[in-house]
Parts: sequence; C-alpha cells; structure tokens
Amino acid sequence: MKPVRVGLTLPQGWLDEFPTSNPHEQFLFSKNVALEAEKLGYDAGYVYDHFIPYYGNNSNGPFFEAYILLSAIASVTSRLRIGQVVTCNSYRHPSLLAKMASTLDAISNGRLEFGIGAGWFEHEYTSYGYEFVNAASRIEQLDESLTIIKKMWKNEKSSFKGKHYSIKNANCNPKPMQNPHPPVMVGGAGSKLMEVVARHATRYNHPFGTPEILKEKISLLKAKCKLAKRNHNEIENSVLLRVLVGKDNDEVKQIISGLKKKNESIADFVLRSKDSIALGTPNEVAEYLKRYQQIGISYFIVNFIGLSRSLAMLSTFSSKVIPVLR
Repeated sequence: MKPVRVGLTLPQGWLDEFPTSNPHEQFLFSKNVALEAEKLGYDAGYVYDHFIPYYGNNSNGPFFEAYILLSAIASVTSRLRIGQVVTCNSYRHPSLLAKMASTLDAISNGRLEFGIGAGWFEHEYTSYGYEFVNAASRIEQLDESLTIIKKMWKNEKSSFKGKHYSIKNANCNPKPMQNPHPPVMVGGAGSKLMEVVARHATRYNHPFGTPEILKEKISLLKAKCKLAKRNHNEIENSVLLRVLVGKDNDEVKQIISGLKKKNESIADFVLRSKDSIALGTPNEVAEYLKRYQQIGISYFIVNFIGLSRSLAMLSTFSSKVIPVLR
C-alpha cells in the first residue's frame, strides 16, 4: 500500500463550525486550526469553494471565500500545504484561475494542491447569478479549463479556442513554483468526469461514499485510464470524509451532546450520514479508515466535526489514528 497522507478541511462555515459570531474571530479560529494542524504534522489544509453554507435550510450563515482565506493561511504557515476541495470551475474563467493558482503557489512558496471540479450546488449557482447548465456541459467546461490552465502554467504565451472557453496569447507570470506544476486534484463522480480525471489529474478525490462505492469508482477510473493510454498508478486516490473522534466513549458522547445543543439540525444531518462519517474512539475510527486503505485510498481529507468544542480532536487523531494507518 502507498504511504498514507492526511489533510484536513479548515473551519470556514460549511457546517456551522465556528464557536463565535464575530467574523474576525471566526477567521482567527480557522487560522489557529491551521497553525495547530501544521504543528501536529498534518500534510495539508483545505477549504471548500462555496459562497454559502450547506446544511438544513440555512443559507444565511457566515462562509469565507476560498482563495482569499487560503492566501491568508498561506502567509501564516510555512510547511502545511494548502488546497481546495474543490474549486468550482464555473465561478471563474480558467485564465483567471491559472493566474490565481500560480499566485497562491508563489505566496505559499510552492505548497499549493490545486483542486477543481465541475460544480454541483445548483441553489448557490442560482442565488449568485451563475448559469447552471447540464452536467455534461459542466464536465466539458472542466475539461477545457484544465487544458487552458495547464497550458498557461507551462507556456510563455498560450492560445486556445474551444466550445466553451477561448484565450489568445495569454500570459501567466509568475509561473507556479512547483515543477512541472502543482498537483491537480479533480473531485466529483460519474463516468464522463472520470475521463477528465484520466486525462488531467494527478489525484482523484472521492467526495464521501462507502468503501464499496469507491472501489467501483476506482475500477471505473482504471478502465478510463486504459482508454486514455495512461498508467492509472500515476493517479493518487483520496477521499473526503467527516470525522468525529474522542479519546474514549465518554468524550465522544460529550462532543455529540455539545453539537446537538449548538445546532440540532446540523447534528442530525451529520450523524445520520453514517456512510460518510468516521465516528467513535481512535481505534474505531482507525478501523473504519483502514477499509478505505484496503481499496487503494492513500490520501485522507478529513472534515472534523466538533472542533468548535475543542481543538483536542486534532491531536487525538494525529497521535492515535494516523500512526495506525501508517
């Protein structure tokens, strides 16, 4: 099995994870989580590329913009890699994305993990004024975007004319610090998206799902790589999972109780999603994650549930769970 790496999503507002209502204090909380994760040896910190939270019927809560938040995190960390799970391709022209990503790679001194996907949150598209085209068209757009972005990262001047996007003698300077470019992590699901992964990705990120479902997706990706004449071993497999871990059963119960007191709808949403949450003591969580290792997952991106109650969960996971996986 490949060596295991672990990243985490930084508090941003996705599931009402802030312990305060003050916007600046919310940022400081996210920053402190990033600094603590770096100190504990986590490989990377990730953010969601959305504009509004996703829980219950509440879309009015606070939510930090992805690239601005990452720029701030990059400037206060020195080792922690940074990335997106994943950039919504629809929200920025690919030429702008190429420029933003290379700038972020410069700010972070070559620590960018470039995550991108076709987009899915229709309510967000509509409320922010973006056209929500059908899935096939969004995947076509993603394919063209990655072609443009990689051209601009590599060439002095780049031109491209496609069905959805065009550029003419576009310059991207500075170039990314990483050679030949930052890792490209494509996230999402579906046969057509797998074709994009096979053509462009260095990592395929599976958003949630059981080991059984992901095993089928990995098999499909292998078939798409064969058609694309690419060695599937060149593509790392990662999974995004929610994690709630306590040092013992009593602490797990305390965290769950605190979640319910803070926001009953969030707690119910998270806890009933049993196919996408590793919940329990360190041994229980490690055994759950091992099932993903056995099907070829070597990179875990964990969305901790309950950090607003205590940052101790970060150290519990790093000291009691990660060593078991390695």
